[in-house]
Amino acid sequence: MSDGAVHLQIDGAIASVVFDRPQARNAMTWAMYEALGSICDRLRADAAIRVVTFRGAGGEAFVAGTDIEQFKGFDGDAGVAYERGIDAGITLIATLPMPTLAIIEGWAVGGGLAIATACDFRFATPDARLGVPIAKTLGNCLSVANLSRLVAAFGRTRVQRMLIAAELLTAGEALACGYLTQVVAPPLLDNAVADYCKHLSGLAPVTQAATKEALGRLLAQGLPGDEDLIRRCYGSDDFREGVASFVGKRSPVWRGC
Repeated sequence: MSDGAVHLQIDGAIASVVFDRPQARNAMTWAMYEALGSICDRLRADAAIRVVTFRGAGGEAFVAGTDIEQFKGFDGDAGVAYERGIDAGITLIATLPMPTLAIIEGWAVGGGLAIATACDFRFATPDARLGVPIAKTLGNCLSVANLSRLVAAFGRTRVQRMLIAAELLTAGEALACGYLTQVVAPPLLDNAVADYCKHLSGLAPVTQAATKEALGRLLAQGLPGDEDLIRRCYGSDDFREGVASFVGKRSPVWRGC
């Protein structure tokens, strides 16, 4: 398994973060998550950066979740540790003081959708597909913090469709519900993103940072506990079956235990 990479490029006041593992639709490895955290720490400390974009390499996917090979041997305790790590990483993106923009081409699923949702704005191509189809593929669950961000961004009904019914939403539906800022044809995407970044970089940074912080506090207020739910899913036979079937390229046989 290639560890992949996460690259940072800075051009004046605009920083670009690229998830680079196109042979696996940019599915995240532990090394990539670690690199992303370090990049967020660097961006947070640089007052000259006014906007950050996040994008997947290859043009076929933003991020297709976490690499499932890494879940071999997981149990309930490992699941709790993993979800806490994901929460911490997503929080690093969500709490960046400057505006952030996800550029979604193709798939943004699982952890990839969490990363995109942590951004302030999202541009996508018409072929983008968004979801968390773990009820079909893996048999795990999301943390309450992660789930709350999705509900705030999509609304409860669409989140139920994505998680309970394992549906993928189209770019058109995500635009209609306000999740996406713009849907842009591929030849026009780079220019549209550049124009919006220029617009964002010309606005009051203190206002932007204070508003982001206030919205984050509202979202995090009064979140209930979830370790019992995470342990139940990651410690289940169904989760082990989900991992084994995905790695073995076969359909899972769910038993409900």
